[in-house]
Amino acid sequence: MKNLIYITLFLVNIHIINAQDFEVAPVVMNFEANPGQIQKKQLTIRNHANIKQAFTFNFGDYEIDETGKKVRKAAGSSKRSCASWITVTPNLLELNPNEERTVTVLMTVPKDGFSTKWGMIYVQASSEQTGNEVDKQLATGIKVTPRIAVLISQSPKTNNNYKGKIYNLKEVTTQKDSVKTFNVVVENIGDKIFEGSVQLILGDMRTAKETKYKPKKNRVFPGEKRTFELTLPNDIPPGKYVLAAILNYGHKKPLEGTQLLVEIK
Repeated sequence: MKNLIYITLFLVNIHIINAQDFEVAPVVMNFEANPGQIQKKQLTIRNHANIKQAFTFNFGDYEIDETGKKVRKAAGSSKRSCASWITVTPNLLELNPNEERTVTVLMTVPKDGFSTKWGMIYVQASSEQTGNEVDKQLATGIKVTPRIAVLISQSPKTNNNYKGKIYNLKEVTTQKDSVKTFNVVVENIGDKIFEGSVQLILGDMRTAKETKYKPKKNRVFPGEKRTFELTLPNDIPPGKYVLAAILNYGHKKPLEGTQLLVEIK
């Protein structure tokens, strides 16, 4: 009987979510307005539900941890917040079934807005519900409010402060791993978001032969320390090697690197 109750609750949830289906595009918006300027972009919302829905727009912040996970925070609580610079017009939208419309997102940068900032827009849906639907939500103790987060970044076009470094390359292989595993830290010490590409290069100390491996890429935000996990295949001949981790973040900046000695047995 207990399992039957759980299944019933799950089915009610699915019914409510499907009844409020919608789509937002794009889900990432990158602005590059200079200090004192206003830049605008279009955000499209489409109602896939078979009922009329109203959409509202709220704002939030987020920070990035060492694994790259976005930690959501209240609007204005982050030192890199641009939530107060964003305006959505109109800020309330009603769409009939299968209707699609656009809203304008304005980025108003103050005269002292020289740094890279970011935040998010929450697009939230609510529908006109019948008495039976309301009773179902009250009976289960569940109120479903679907929303989609749109990631926003703002960095002045005149800001070219790209700067990254790489360090602390170390082996973290465990008994469960079938390959040799290494961690290395990439830190963004500049003021621009960059796409960091890290590649392992293995140099044989006996023959001086170098082998390059497929790079791994991650987006790194200003002030962020991102740990990259990299691996070597298990078919490397025994011997002593120099292992280098090379960071390439583009924008005509020199490559950065770090290395350590490894022995393959």
